[in-house]
Amino acid sequence: MLPGYNRVVPKLTILPANVTIEWDPATMPYSEHGKPHSILDICLNHGFHLEHACGGNCACTTCHVVLKEGERHTSEMDDEEADRLDMAADLQLHSRLGCQVALKGDAVVEIPDWNRNYVSEGGGSMNLGDAIPAGKH
Repeated sequence: MLPGYNRVVPKLTILPANVTIEWDPATMPYSEHGKPHSILDICLNHGFHLEHACGGNCACTTCHVVLKEGERHTSEMDDEEADRLDMAADLQLHSRLGCQVALKGDAVVEIPDWNRNYVSEGGGSMNLGDAIPAGKH
């Protein structure tokens, strides 16, 4: 059992989508999407797409999220994550990388505008190498 887990199923709420994922740390498989029980791992295990160009290896900032609630339920930021976050667009006081921050309880995160609008504005998926949107005619 994870330290701090009280047998209540934690909830991750993702804004502005207003999607809440209930996840069970005892039964959720680790799918190698970043660290075990990371926000990225939780999202992808439950069908919510969070961009992650590097596959969750802390080599980019596309899974950048802003923690709105639940900081006490998150893993500590290590030096590698802090160094990578220094390169993130729209860096904020409570910015974290979704692939690196593991949860052990309820949390609310917001996906920054620049990331959540990428696909809808013609960029395609960065995972597939379409990081530069096709020109508009």
